Amino acid sequence: MFGNHGLCGLLEEGAHEKSPKCLDGNLGDFGEFYKGLKSMLARRIFELKKARHLIKGGFVDVNCATLRGDGAASALFGHKKGAFTSAAEKREDYLKTADGGVLFLDEIGELGLDEQAMLLKAIEEKHFYPVGSDSEVKSDFQLIAGTNRDLRHEIRAGRFREDLFARINIWNYPLPALANRREDIEPNVEHQLALASQELGRTTRFNKEALSVYLDFAHSNQAPWRGNFRDLAASIMRLATLAPQGRIQVEQVQAEIERLKWLWSEEPFSDGLLHNRPSEKSQDYPDKVDWDTLDLFDKLQLQHVIDECRKHPNMAAAGRALFNVSRTERAKVNDSDRLRKYLQRFGLEWGDI
Repeated sequence: MFGNHGLCGLLEEGAHEKSPKCLDGNLGDFGEFYKGLKSMLARRIFELKKARHLIKGGFVDVNCATLRGDGAASALFGHKKGAFTSAAEKREDYLKTADGGVLFLDEIGELGLDEQAMLLKAIEEKHFYPVGSDSEVKSDFQLIAGTNRDLRHEIRAGRFREDLFARINIWNYPLPALANRREDIEPNVEHQLALASQELGRTTRFNKEALSVYLDFAHSNQAPWRGNFRDLAASIMRLATLAPQGRIQVEQVQAEIERLKWLWSEEPFSDGLLHNRPSEKSQDYPDKVDWDTLDLFDKLQLQHVIDECRKHPNMAAAGRALFNVSRTERAKVNDSDRLRKYLQRFGLEWGDI
């Protein structure tokens, strides 16, 4: 899946260890693109452990960047009914769900100091207290942590506990950019094509010439792979979806190459959604958002959401429009709450829009 370079060898060798592991995507300008890769590698470690019968439980994937305020501790450690105002029911937690399996905490540097202290106790003692409870809960999970931050810098800044860092950093895997590991592109094209075939319910293949054209471009300096595995996975999915009779032809590949070149172009967008380049401050949007720190994907998505919200008189109406499909599949619909939580990820409230 990831080729035969040193990183894969380390993963193979380290999979039998129970000690915590840290997937380090802190690589300057490339760091922000490693969310997808870290999750893939963490799942690969889990699969190796499962195949060797070293674990019995499942794989629990948590993005700590989505955990905010009181909800962070509740999500990780659970809570007792009545522990706080909105705790109408007892809540099971990610740590307990991972009992006997692997817990992947991506963006672990986003956790608050209180949650870090609770996590350290859970790692070392294999038990913890849910929020508002006097009864301990046991969970024997194996931890994989992911980060795009330099945790040593976070320690010096007082934002990350040094004792927790020492505990999770027993095995450290720095993740180089895909553009610097082009020998991994071909095996991952095969892997992503197999995943796309499974999702589409039909076998899809490149014809020989089409594959050669695609790989020549993918290995060239014209392909910076700024979005890393996300760009590669999305590219293969597009090709597989549009393949007539499940065969990817040269014409499709050439069109996809042009699309990728446009995606990685330095030119500003012409549709008015983004008024400046990604590194510059966005105009006509709330100043409370630190726009320069957002991925281009998050920036464009948030701008779309804000634009849509401004068309509606209240949060409920905006939520109905934004979640028009998924809301029909829910037993309990709460569009306002879903929109509120999304905006809170960026420090926004309805009044800021």
